[in-house]
Amino acid sequence: MLILTSFFLALIRLINLVLTLYMYIVIARALISWVNPDPYNPVVRFLRQVTDPVLDRMRRFIPPMGGLDLTPMILILIVVFVQSFLDVMVSQVGVR
Repeated sequence: MLILTSFFLALIRLINLVLTLYMYIVIARALISWVNPDPYNPVVRFLRQVTDPVLDRMRRFIPPMGGLDLTPMILILIVVFVQSFLDVMVSQVGVR
């Protein structure tokens, strides 16, 4: 049982790390969108390839408000919510 619990905690920590990295990628994508970046730049292409699938799905339901795209901020809030949920799961496993 100890091995299963340790594996579960390690998996949650890994998911939490991936979500944190993805949140920073979304922030970088939002900051890059404020300027007119070179679309052939490898960094810009990477940021768009990683974030556009999720942001495009969200844009179907959340239109721009007054020309302002709020989907990156909403995605970051979703990531923070999932991380909080995972933290509660870890604390519950720690109590047991």
